[in-house]
Amino acid sequence: MMNDKRFLEIIDSTPLVSLDLILEDRDGKVLLGKRVNRPAQGFWFVPGGRIRKNEKLADAIKRISLAELGTAIPISDASLLGAFDHIYSDNYFGEEGINTHYVVLAYKVNVRGGLEMVPDSQHSEIKWWSKQDLLDSHDVHRNTKAYFTGA
Repeated sequence: MMNDKRFLEIIDSTPLVSLDLILEDRDGKVLLGKRVNRPAQGFWFVPGGRIRKNEKLADAIKRISLAELGTAIPISDASLLGAFDHIYSDNYFGEEGINTHYVVLAYKVNVRGGLEMVPDSQHSEIKWWSKQDLLDSHDVHRNTKAYFTGA
């Protein structure tokens, strides 16, 4: 396990690679969680997480979906939307003067059943949003909105 000081040095030195899961139900609603931790603290955001060193993409999707949704989503159920830059002025540790840069691989997953995110330490609330409501809300992070505007 990497210590916090080393991880902060990595955040300060290089982009991190992560994936986001855009979960859409049959009604076209998207599942978002209100983030407790930095970056994007206090904003509604799609589920996702960092890809670990030597972790294959299919394994990362399964691990992250199991941790945040309670079910392991196979990569065959996900379609790549594209790669996105997420650059934040802060970092996980709240250390002044260090920003965070993610290169995010965004995947869309059409949800057939009653999939819900499991309670975890990263989200204070979870709910389904219509695309129009999330685009209109000041509480949904701009990086999440970009998945629906192409910006």
